[in-house]
Amino acid sequence: MIFRILDGGAGSELHDLGYHVHEDPLWSARLLDTNPGAIKQLHKSYLEAGADTIITVTYQATVAGFEKFLGVSTERATELIKSGVSLAREACHEVPPNLKKGTERRVAGSVGPYGVFLHDGSEYSGYYVESMTQKELIDWHRPQVTALLDGGVDMLAVETIPALKEAEAILELLKEFPTAKAYFTFSCKDGKYLCHGEKFSEAIQIVMSSDQVIAAGINCTHPSYISELLDSLRPLQISKPIIVKPNSGEGWKSGVGWCGRGEQSPLEAHLTAWVDKGATWIGGCCRIKPHDIKTLKEYVEHIVK
Repeated sequence: MIFRILDGGAGSELHDLGYHVHEDPLWSARLLDTNPGAIKQLHKSYLEAGADTIITVTYQATVAGFEKFLGVSTERATELIKSGVSLAREACHEVPPNLKKGTERRVAGSVGPYGVFLHDGSEYSGYYVESMTQKELIDWHRPQVTALLDGGVDMLAVETIPALKEAEAILELLKEFPTAKAYFTFSCKDGKYLCHGEKFSEAIQIVMSSDQVIAAGINCTHPSYISELLDSLRPLQISKPIIVKPNSGEGWKSGVGWCGRGEQSPLEAHLTAWVDKGATWIGGCCRIKPHDIKTLKEYVEHIVK
């Protein structure tokens, strides 16, 4: 069994380091333009903690978003997305590796849902897919996906997808790039359903059926829901890696900040159960910090001895 250790939250970690990104419509992606050194240091902190897969800080980095909120040209927006790949790659080269046999460092290009552009929290509901065609979703994602692939990512990280319709659109888009590989992770509202309401198990079955998808699972979801979500996959007899990247259990409220954390150590409390239920690519999302990833790395090293 080969485990992969993914990194943790980007925006929440940068915020705690003093970069006020949470009320910015570009969130941490603005730092690609204003402070790329902070982005590289973020990546290095997760590599030093033991992560072997670094995810670019491009979740909110879209061409239209940069044009609207940064006031730059299409060409400059594309360059900024590509720079996210370069910063992650440079961090991998600058931090000495400490990897087990069978793993190597990889850079995954983060692709967020359309809702991040709306800056209204709709990435956690997916309501926008009801008024969008598949073609509109494909056309929206194409510039970012193209820039990340041109930038040289090892794979795409299609993250926090709240609705099956959007995942299917991105799967269709991937066919335009036949050599590209991707993983998909969905955000879920409970132990059975995506945030938009589709069954998690059905969504996983659909994306896993693509030869271009190398792994799939859950991210930005409360830790208490993960075990039930993993249980729902057992009848599928999945042969590809299953991903778990929970958030800390807190919620974000505009003007208030993070609140409501019900678990002080979500990774530690659940790791054994998640591994027993099939998770092999494990990391974190919002409010999961480098010290959490270090704990995760130590746990994995213990069980694979």
